Amino acid sequence: MSACLLGAALSACGGGGGGGDNTPTPTPTPEPPAPAPTPTPRTAAFPCGSAGATLSADQAPGSYVLFESGPVRPLAISPDGQQLLVTNTPAGCLEIYDLQESGFTLRGAVAVGLEPVAVAYASNDEAWVVNQLSDSVSVVDLSAATPHVRQTLQVGDEPQDIVFAGPERRRAFITAAYRGQNHPTFKLDDFLTPGLGRADVWVYDTQGVDQSLNGNPLAIVNLFADAPRALSVSPDGATVYAAAFRSGNRTTTLFQDVVAGAKPEPGFNFQGTQQPATGLIVRNNGNGWLDEEGTDWSSEVRFSLPDYDVFAIDAMGEVPALQRQVSGVGTVLFNMAVNPSSGELYVSNLEARNEVRFEGPGERATTVRGRISESRISVVNNDAVTTNHLNPHIDFAVPQGASYPANQVQRSLSQPTALAVSPEGDRLYVAAFGSGKVAAIPTAQLREGKYEPNAAFQVQLPDGGPAGLALSADGERLVVYTRFDNAISLWNTADGSMLARRRLFTPEPAAIIDGRRFLYDAAETSANGTSACASCHIFGDVDHLAWDLGNPDAPSKFNPNEYVARSPNTTPTFHPMKGPMTTQTLRGIADSGPQHWRGDRTGENRAVVNGEQESIEAAAFKEFNPAFVELVGRAEELDEQDMQAFTDFAMALTPPPNPVRRLDNSLTAAQAHGREIYFEVGNITGIGSCNHCHSLDPQQKQFGTGGLMSFEGAGIDENFKIPHLRNAYAKVGMFGTSGGLTGDGVFRGDQVRGFGYLHDGSIATLVDFLSSSTFMFPAPVEENRLDVVRFVLAMDSNLAPVAGQQVTLAPGSAAGVLDRLTLMEQRADVTEPRAECDLVVRGVMDGLRFSALRQTSGDYLDTAAIEYSSTELRDAAAATGNALTFTCVPPGSGARLALDTAGG
Repeated sequence: MSACLLGAALSACGGGGGGGDNTPTPTPTPEPPAPAPTPTPRTAAFPCGSAGATLSADQAPGSYVLFESGPVRPLAISPDGQQLLVTNTPAGCLEIYDLQESGFTLRGAVAVGLEPVAVAYASNDEAWVVNQLSDSVSVVDLSAATPHVRQTLQVGDEPQDIVFAGPERRRAFITAAYRGQNHPTFKLDDFLTPGLGRADVWVYDTQGVDQSLNGNPLAIVNLFADAPRALSVSPDGATVYAAAFRSGNRTTTLFQDVVAGAKPEPGFNFQGTQQPATGLIVRNNGNGWLDEEGTDWSSEVRFSLPDYDVFAIDAMGEVPALQRQVSGVGTVLFNMAVNPSSGELYVSNLEARNEVRFEGPGERATTVRGRISESRISVVNNDAVTTNHLNPHIDFAVPQGASYPANQVQRSLSQPTALAVSPEGDRLYVAAFGSGKVAAIPTAQLREGKYEPNAAFQVQLPDGGPAGLALSADGERLVVYTRFDNAISLWNTADGSMLARRRLFTPEPAAIIDGRRFLYDAAETSANGTSACASCHIFGDVDHLAWDLGNPDAPSKFNPNEYVARSPNTTPTFHPMKGPMTTQTLRGIADSGPQHWRGDRTGENRAVVNGEQESIEAAAFKEFNPAFVELVGRAEELDEQDMQAFTDFAMALTPPPNPVRRLDNSLTAAQAHGREIYFEVGNITGIGSCNHCHSLDPQQKQFGTGGLMSFEGAGIDENFKIPHLRNAYAKVGMFGTSGGLTGDGVFRGDQVRGFGYLHDGSIATLVDFLSSSTFMFPAPVEENRLDVVRFVLAMDSNLAPVAGQQVTLAPGSAAGVLDRLTLMEQRADVTEPRAECDLVVRGVMDGLRFSALRQTSGDYLDTAAIEYSSTELRDAAAATGNALTFTCVPPGSGARLALDTAGG
């Protein structure tokens, strides 16, 4: 009731004074207006990483996703030598330290993208950070009162490294795979085209970067190799060297029909049971494709493998371009460094020995036990390559189960990663990731190919996994980043003493931290200190090779696995001589059923762990324990507690989002048509649709497999566990199949890799695989088959395509940047059939650090509990001095990253 109506009612009643009183009723004094609420004062948000974050996933369950990106260039010392930058990979943060003679002081931190793996200074005031999972580069303003990301540049898929070179060192060079939603020219059908390089180096002129999504690169130099990793620069800045990551070693698998009856012996295991028909790995030694007995199979290989490893790029040209390419450097290339005196290029690498068959004791045949690959430093001088095996002192003939002499093991170096060269050029500092050591190696030895292991020139670190080195300009202090403990330490190079050490903040739960070392630590997991699981499973992923790790000294095993309906079990036992198998990724094994291509790690015996029965996958993973003896070469298996820790770590490994599926998670018309065939054509294999075997249901964590077995049809002797398909895009690069199912005899020319699809990698492409008589596509056959291939290449993964993507809004942002933010907001609002991302925003607003999380209402809640609309934040970002970076992070992690809380 209004005040005027209330006054009229009282007057009509006489107001308590009698009806004849003509005294005017006094006008009530109006209530003073309520004071406007005082705005909540905005305070600076917490800094990220070691500077202010407090919660790990142990306090905020479900808020951390393990991708296990390998650090590439995690440390950088400023040009003036006063500052140290560190990429805190698990925290998604760039940490800034003042660097002193005997230590470092934390000055601040800047939230960048997901999985930052490399950083380089453009100047004392600006740094560029490479974010592997975000497919981006963060340009960080270090001179501002509140350091922040000034601009985000979208680049190709999984960028890895960055250096500055060229005129006045103002050009940025960034490695990335040739694919991805942000690549300006990549098309999905490039996956179907032979003869293309799969590696890129993006080049930016720092004076020519614009405000678009890609920032207007000066050039994108394509390299005829698989995805690249490391970069280095000649002393004069005129040449940039780029290295393929998993470049291969000129090996391939011949299809089983091609080698039938002609493979090297033995053909039986010790029980006298004949080996099933399998393929055969051959290697090109420059004169032909030979097996381990020297038989020449050159007539059966339908392509050539130039095996380009290192590429020299002219950094000074008006448009940077490729100058030359070098082969024979190594199989897996980790990092590079240039000698400032001689100009020689040093490359840390592994050389795989996958042409050697079998694991186990080697009583009846060859074995790779304890010598899976060789850790090496290769020296490149123009086109000449000199290799140095870092463990020539090891006697690899020690019997299985025996211990190695201590004086041998203590000098071993495993998995060399980061490199740094002394100012005089006489010492190469090598981070031995798998040994927990840093070694100082005389470059004169390396130049001559005469490396001599010397424990006196090796320093054992307090914890393992050295993955980054930064040497002061005078060469007197060395900063080391270690991944196992996520720490930095400072060392005196004169006497090898540690001056300071600091552990960085990590959001990783204890189970991940405790289990990581068992993947890499060669001193812990092998008898001779040279090999580990990561010798093949590079950073928990693959090496893109096939290995014949059968064991003729082992018995056959019963096959208890379940099969898909209507698929006959024709392999009641697993023969120990299984033939070549490509390395499978550990990322995503928690949802894939029994392990190995054949499912011969069955997971039958499931233990009770923490009061609950473990999964089939966890039980199956524990069945790999014998491989520590039979393959890696340990004297005995891991004890139960250590194997449980390794299992917990492995079950957390997660694949990245599919990099070629549209960011809005939609399919092209061709992909959608392929998906329809995949699900709806019920007789495509005679027993059901594609989905009947390769079940796809992301809500049930099925990404091409439900963990069941299937009969493979004509031409394949053994039954196999149905594999997942979410990394099919990563296997492209071989065209030309030797024979058997789909070989057509056509020579396909140069290829970037020697292994394709099928369990042994002998089938070059998905088109070849689906051309088998096993599959019956409706007409028009070729078009329908291609559409299914296009769909499989864009297959769903554990995270939606938008996860990790980011943009920075600042004054002058282009319309495309604003449109990308709109798309990210739309995807953050998706909750069905599954959430796609949490959207966080971090940056600087009105001189203060800002951090907020998008709510279900569409507004953003900041750390001071103030809500902002999207429009308000867009307007704020346009103001001078402000910059806001929006990042789609994995669902469930947003509150921890944006608000440092466990939820909300």
